[in-house]
Amino acid sequence: MNDSTFTIRGAVAMDGTGSKSTRSDLIVKDGVIAKFGSILKGEEEGKIVDGSGLTVSPGFIDLHSHSDLAVITDKEHLSKVTQGVTTEVVGQDGLSYVPSSEETLSILREQLYGWNGEPAGLSWNFRSVADYLSIVDKGAPVNVAYLIPHGSVRMLVRGNVAGLASKAELSKMSEIVEQGMQQGAVGLSAGLTYTPAMYADDAEIIELCRVVAKYSGFYAPHHRNYGAQFLTAVDDCIEIARASKAALHLTHCHMSAPVNHDRTDLLFDRLSSAESEGIDVTLDSYPYLAGSTYLHAMLPSWIQDGGNDAMRSRLAQPEMRARAIHELTVSGSDGNQGGTMNWEIIKIAGVQRAESLKLVGLSIVEAAKISGKDPVNFYLDFLVGEDFRASCVIFAGHEGNMRSIMAHPRHMAGSDGILMGNRPHPRAYGTFARYLGHYAREEKVFSMEEAVAHMTGRSAARLSLKDRGLLKAGFKADLVLFDAESVLDLSTYESPRIAARGFESVWIDGVKTLSNGERTSHLPGKAIRSNASNKSNTKAK
Repeated sequence: MNDSTFTIRGAVAMDGTGSKSTRSDLIVKDGVIAKFGSILKGEEEGKIVDGSGLTVSPGFIDLHSHSDLAVITDKEHLSKVTQGVTTEVVGQDGLSYVPSSEETLSILREQLYGWNGEPAGLSWNFRSVADYLSIVDKGAPVNVAYLIPHGSVRMLVRGNVAGLASKAELSKMSEIVEQGMQQGAVGLSAGLTYTPAMYADDAEIIELCRVVAKYSGFYAPHHRNYGAQFLTAVDDCIEIARASKAALHLTHCHMSAPVNHDRTDLLFDRLSSAESEGIDVTLDSYPYLAGSTYLHAMLPSWIQDGGNDAMRSRLAQPEMRARAIHELTVSGSDGNQGGTMNWEIIKIAGVQRAESLKLVGLSIVEAAKISGKDPVNFYLDFLVGEDFRASCVIFAGHEGNMRSIMAHPRHMAGSDGILMGNRPHPRAYGTFARYLGHYAREEKVFSMEEAVAHMTGRSAARLSLKDRGLLKAGFKADLVLFDAESVLDLSTYESPRIAARGFESVWIDGVKTLSNGERTSHLPGKAIRSNASNKSNTKAK
């Protein structure tokens, strides 16, 4: 019997559109939904799956993921499979491992250690988008789509250093972006508070987004300010989309600075105005008040210029160290959204040295007291001592703004999940279950059907997927069977690697990745390539 042919009987179906759920049957044949609706007795095909008391929906799409290495090295990938995720979009925040050269890959491995670590046994034998996606195609726990990371492209052309790109350098960057789009990338990401992308001007981004627009891709920025100047940064993003004609997707969209509390209407007015001009703009977020990144991200950009060795050298020089301390504590650091540091809200999430394990979960203030130092000097010494490999969780969110944003019709779900660290952010294991259980069922921020739509149909449309994201005949059988009455996130800041509750089964192309709540050994995930790649392949034939 073909394992990818089966019938789900008697489940409540949420089809991914946000429409009211209905009790429906579903036939999957050879990995594709063959029939959806009322199925007569005797029409079933393959094994009968009893959906009584459960809900069936399309597989969830994580629009903002940092599983770049996990999807090609971790065969279980429990963080996502156990909460119904069937597709992840990686290459986020302008930084990932391709495109690269041997030299820049080495730099990226250092810079991104706090996000992704260095999985044992990984050969690192990829330099292009095509290389990376071909590894995914050998079998992955989820489907994977890739965004070309602007910072990695910039680094490949002009190094990890400050300064504007020359005309010739920008031309080369455009060629690299075009090649990546032709190889299957779905768009361009940017990390404009991370080096080296923060050294670029908007003109550079516009030029690269024009290439992306040519291939109907989208621009996904970690924009220049998530602090007091958040709305100005959104205006810049909209102007980039307007000038380049690229679709815009605002990643991990949160308004956390006190000056912006209860002001989401100003954000939504901007989105409506952009839409009225014909600008395609969407956004994603995760349902938590804390964020997470590598700990040295908050350093001033001039300190980070040139990578780890340069940072270590500058922080050892008294004059430069004093300048850094002044910016971190008095005038503001561009690595910290232009603001000064609030050491109390930053907690240490991941460390390298055994002697630092006692500091995991502590704020910088608490850790500094144990070390007998003031917070800023502890922070700088700690970064160097950890070889710039430490990660952190930052508690800076605003509940009202978060709820308002997640309920917006242009909103989609993205975990921003970082899997690395001794005590990483719980969003990696909990985002999708938390939307369903806490915010839909318990808090009623939106209906369960709407929550599913935010995680399926809308996200598939953002990725221009014509055959995934909905329960519809002819669509790929990426499916989730869950208990809507019990589904809930169980991961916490103290214990972040606990699988969500309430997920019964998950399928990709009709192949089970989760069965009776347990991970199977199957790896049916494949690369999700853009239409540009498909057209390119057709022409080549």
